[in-house]
Amino acid sequence: MSDIEISQVLAQMRALAARAQAGVEGAATPGQAERGEGPGFADLLKKSLDAVNETQKEAGALARAFEKGDPNVDLPQVMVALQKASVSFQAMTQVRNKLVDAYQEIMRMQG
Repeated sequence: MSDIEISQVLAQMRALAARAQAGVEGAATPGQAERGEGPGFADLLKKSLDAVNETQKEAGALARAFEKGDPNVDLPQVMVALQKASVSFQAMTQVRNKLVDAYQEIMRMQG
């Protein structure tokens, strides 16, 4: 059961990475999303942040339900949800770190 869910999370992460890569490659000019030419980098980043937030909310809700003794929620289900939330948060943290590094590099180039 958990192997299938982990595979699903990995597949979702790969799909998200592919969409982000396509968005970065497709975002040749600033304001592309505003002109209706497809999603921009900021849109993809916001959607990614929203997805991470939703994953964490779902994991928290499952954990609270388990703590209250909900018979429909079992421990493996809670643990997998918490792992999904942790992995998605770590991935988003790595993306943030890369963005900060890129920003700092650009600022050094301008000076």
